[in-house]
Amino acid sequence: MRYVMAQIPNTPAPASPAPRPVPTSADVARLAGVSRATVSYVLNENGTVRISEPTRRRVREAARELGYVPHAAARALRAGHSRMVLMPAPSFPVGPLYSRFLGDLQAALGRLDYTVVQHGTVPQHGDEAARAWAELRPVAVLVPGSGLGPRGVDVLKRSGARAVITFGPDLVEGAHALLTDQEAVGRCAGRHLLDRGRDRIGVLVPEEPGLEAFSAPRLAGVRSAARGTAATVVPLPLAYTERAAARLAARWRELRLDGVFAYNDEYAMLLMRALADEGVAVPDETALIGADDLMLGRLLRPRLSTVHLELPSGRDLAALVDRLVHDPGAAPERHKVLGTAVVHRESS
Repeated sequence: MRYVMAQIPNTPAPASPAPRPVPTSADVARLAGVSRATVSYVLNENGTVRISEPTRRRVREAARELGYVPHAAARALRAGHSRMVLMPAPSFPVGPLYSRFLGDLQAALGRLDYTVVQHGTVPQHGDEAARAWAELRPVAVLVPGSGLGPRGVDVLKRSGARAVITFGPDLVEGAHALLTDQEAVGRCAGRHLLDRGRDRIGVLVPEEPGLEAFSAPRLAGVRSAARGTAATVVPLPLAYTERAAARLAARWRELRLDGVFAYNDEYAMLLMRALADEGVAVPDETALIGADDLMLGRLLRPRLSTVHLELPSGRDLAALVDRLVHDPGAAPERHKVLGTAVVHRESS
């Protein structure tokens, strides 16, 4: 038996559709029946020229129909600066409170016509990181945590950044500062435990990298609250894992601690679960307080005592960024932006 292989004629591959041309401001002008200058005035929100609302509406509708978006680089050349606010990704683990704060700020900056860019983590640090940020030519940089130095601030300003703002516990020469007094968080928690009659107080110190700038001053704050009393303050290094919490809880009675400040609510919940598994009663044997006032802490039993942190509203901070952008020669400003207050619940 013979098999005959039929030859399949070569057929040309279907032609790829030609790429659609990128719409231009001239296309928008033709569709809207106006000049290119009018398109520029409307889409760049230029308030120096009076244009009727029907014309503005016609231009915006034409831009939407064509899918036209103004070129950010060209707009920056005309204005002499960009509208980009760069927010480097924090070098520390971000919790729900900080995430909500950043979301509010980004939304508020967007309403002021700024483009917010969150720069991912990079292997460089300090001044090297500043050079990487400067390549994007932001008009403002809001740096969370620490690590930026005076040379980095200078690099950013030379690249066109009109405002460099740090958000954290430290001052940086040449930069505006939103200061968060982390020591006040520890003092608040320490005083609460002392007022409840506790005199052997543990303080959880997270082992996760990047949190030292927050945990060290919070520990110092508890020590400050205990100064001049007979109370003892015991640092308790802890990784954020169930196994590490279980190991700490297993030797809890050996430590003879009758109170603990758990750095924040997430660490407090981790420790509370481990203590419950060991049969250590909260608050009868050990009073427990966290920080951040997260909703989940209210759902626990016993309900979690906490230090409520009052951060600035996104709208107020966005207005500050906008003001500093419009006044690039202003002397560095210092704003204390963290309020603290104990919320006493059942765990203490």
